[in-house]
Amino acid sequence: MRNVVDFLTGNLILNLAILAWAAAQVIKFFVVLATEHRVDWRYILSSGGMPSSHSSLVCACASSVAYLYGWSSPLFALAAVLAVVVMYDASNVRRAAGEQAKVLNYIMEHWNQMKPEMFGKQLKELLGHTPLQVFMGALLGIAIGWGGAWLFTR
Repeated sequence: MRNVVDFLTGNLILNLAILAWAAAQVIKFFVVLATEHRVDWRYILSSGGMPSSHSSLVCACASSVAYLYGWSSPLFALAAVLAVVVMYDASNVRRAAGEQAKVLNYIMEHWNQMKPEMFGKQLKELLGHTPLQVFMGALLGIAIGWGGAWLFTR
């Protein structure tokens, strides 16, 4: 199994976190395909949407650290705190910024006295996540982090 760990970064925890992020990004593409019946390749690398790749990344890191070093280890404490901060940011701060972008985009589109070009490009509205998207990303990350740590250390 050592070849699998050495393949990407040489660090199992980092590899599993990257795998969880990539899995979430690919799942986003298929969720959009299934729900909106359209192919949108931008979801492979974009933020926002179902599931949260940020949550998947940090939860894979935290759960693999827990598996490898234990729930009471200082490393797990750091990874868990980081995961909570990232998931809070994804579902609150970034989501609020996305909602503000929607309002600003609406104002720009309906401002008859000024041309929209004066405002620059349209703002990105899909910045954050709903709590469900964060939860699903967290579940995906935990499954990949815990399962991968178990699989590659047996």
